[in-house]
Amino acid sequence: MKGTLENKLGKVLIDSEVIAQYAGTVATECFGIVGMGITVKDVVKLLRKDNLSKGITVTINNNKLTLGFHVIVSYGVSILAVSDNLIDNVKYKVEAFTGMEIEKINIFVEGVRVID
Repeated sequence: MKGTLENKLGKVLIDSEVIAQYAGTVATECFGIVGMGITVKDVVKLLRKDNLSKGITVTINNNKLTLGFHVIVSYGVSILAVSDNLIDNVKYKVEAFTGMEIEKINIFVEGVRVID
């Protein structure tokens, strides 16, 4: 899937993988987020920075984005506060980056990690 922006000079196509990579980078900058995770047969795997987009789903429908984040949070933080922070930051930065509206952000907490 690709998002499309059009102006008088032409068309810009943004691949969903680019959006996922950027959104993953923004998400890991948020307080309380340890990293992106995926579930592999009941085992949660923490993804390295080069694989951030694997923990994110991007759906583009009528040039509006729906994002799904599979995150691992820090132990002892409020999941509600972390989620609200993640939604606010991602919505602002991804909309500014892509020029596309975010319709919905879903957050799936895949695990909790103790940070030293």
